[in-house]
Amino acid sequence: MRHLILGNGPAGVVAAETLRKLAPGDSVTLLGDEPGPPYSRMAIPYLLMGNIEEPGTWLRKDPGHFDRLGITLKAGRAAGVDTAKREVRLESGETLPWDRLLIATGSHPNRPPVPGIDLPGVHPCWTLEDARAIAARARKGSRVVQMGAGFIGCIILEALAARGVKLAVVEMGDRMVPRMMGPTAGGMIKDWCRHKGVDVHTGARVERIDREASGLMKVKLSDGQVLDADLVISATGVKPNIGFLEHSNVRCLVGVLTDEHLQSSVPGVYAAGDCAEAFDKISATTIVSAIQPNAAEQARVAALNMVGKPASLPGVTQINVLDTLGLISVSFGRWEGLPGGQHVELTEPDARSGGRHLSLQFSGDRLVGCNAVGWTEHVGVIRGLVEGQVKLGPWKDRLLADPTLLMEAYLASAQAQDVHAVA
Repeated sequence: MRHLILGNGPAGVVAAETLRKLAPGDSVTLLGDEPGPPYSRMAIPYLLMGNIEEPGTWLRKDPGHFDRLGITLKAGRAAGVDTAKREVRLESGETLPWDRLLIATGSHPNRPPVPGIDLPGVHPCWTLEDARAIAARARKGSRVVQMGAGFIGCIILEALAARGVKLAVVEMGDRMVPRMMGPTAGGMIKDWCRHKGVDVHTGARVERIDREASGLMKVKLSDGQVLDADLVISATGVKPNIGFLEHSNVRCLVGVLTDEHLQSSVPGVYAAGDCAEAFDKISATTIVSAIQPNAAEQARVAALNMVGKPASLPGVTQINVLDTLGLISVSFGRWEGLPGGQHVELTEPDARSGGRHLSLQFSGDRLVGCNAVGWTEHVGVIRGLVEGQVKLGPWKDRLLADPTLLMEAYLASAQAQDVHAVA
């Protein structure tokens, strides 16, 4: 059996290793489109902070790891998939045959339609090559303008601040991390960043970037302000890498649409990670859940099915935990709430610590989502309630009156649910 994996990020590596363990005699090829060993993009901020060197980003630190496992590493970029012939065509013109195909091509950064986006000194922060270019310019005291304050943008912000740059962040939304946090939580993160010396501009967008003869860049905002920059970073979100699947008969919505076995609409073709669209049991719809733990579990389940060992993914849940200059925030499930649902919020402002905020969203007597800022002691309990879809019964009303009773509600309700299930 020939297994071909497109993408050598975390999902691809986990799938390759699982396939090798389950089918020691099968052929396993792992295709990556960047030079060097497979690495984790999530490690790039730590590289920029100086906490690790480039080998610290590698997913497997031993250079001989894949050779010993008999996993073939190949460099190239997929240009098309012929599901009838069971071949992948590379941009080089080469074709690779397969019996089972896993699409684990991840995402690529959005490229905003801003005049000047191609100027020298304007970079995304997505690859090791990007990181090298940013490190060369982001020296202490350098003026840096970052476009975007979403989840990825805030992680990059953390790394830039650690380098001692003079940082300005421009976000089109009315708050920071608008796709992860509600108005109160996102506003608290914005206030905290400003307290820490970051110049945050929300409700504004970059209209153009001009470069003077001296090399200084002028970044014009939609509100009329002009910011000086030695470096501009584009962190305006990502999209699944699925363009090469056009005309392949593999059905795609936002990502590659998969069933509970991570199989696509074409038998023998699977998907995992940031390019896969799987069922979310909380929202009862399909989502792309671009977080590494979900990617690894999707890859494991896909690999099991690729070797004929039936396995299913019960669902994915949107889970994000963010450290922004020391202020911890979390977002679970349907943090924005559901139509007809109830919610409760509790906010304790504190300029010195960033404050605390807790927002709980309910559907019936189940907790379906939450935002929390500076309230880290309940993270595990919240995840258990949301993912477990625990019936709270009378505890729902108690939480509406006092949302800090999460631990008590979890212990009472989860135990009652377990007893009922056994009975």
